Amino acid sequence: MDSPLGSLLLVASPAGLVRVAYSVEDHEDVLDGLAALTQGDVEGAGAALDEPARQFEDYFAGRRNAFTVPLDLPDPPPTFGARVLQVVRRVPYGAVATYTDVAALAGRPDSVRAAGAACARNPLPIVVPCHRVVKLDGSPGHYVAGPAAKRWLLRFETLGPDR
Repeated sequence: MDSPLGSLLLVASPAGLVRVAYSVEDHEDVLDGLAALTQGDVEGAGAALDEPARQFEDYFAGRRNAFTVPLDLPDPPPTFGARVLQVVRRVPYGAVATYTDVAALAGRPDSVRAAGAACARNPLPIVVPCHRVVKLDGSPGHYVAGPAAKRWLLRFETLGPDR
């Protein structure tokens, strides 16, 4: 789907949204990787994506500040990375947390870099809002779609679609 940040690939399984990918991630590579992991039980288009696409359209129009679509994430072992993404899901729209905050809330306050790495591996950017996690000094830090996209999302969530 088209978005203000370029083309987004949405991928779903019968259970829910599996992956959101920016165009910089090479959509074909993302689909190939998912097919290898799931034996092809994912969809790149179709009815399973109607609701996620509508929610993304509402988000970018400023009518939605949280996603309620079912997510198809593997039941993770209680890993630090899984705990980081659980923490990130609770960062409110329009707010930010630091990587330091996230690491502490995930149970390992000394693992700030590992918290950043978990955010970098987030399969559902925007839905699991890792863009809301910033460096301790307030700078954006890394983001899968680049720092300009991260700054755009933070500004959009603060000022709205008519900024």
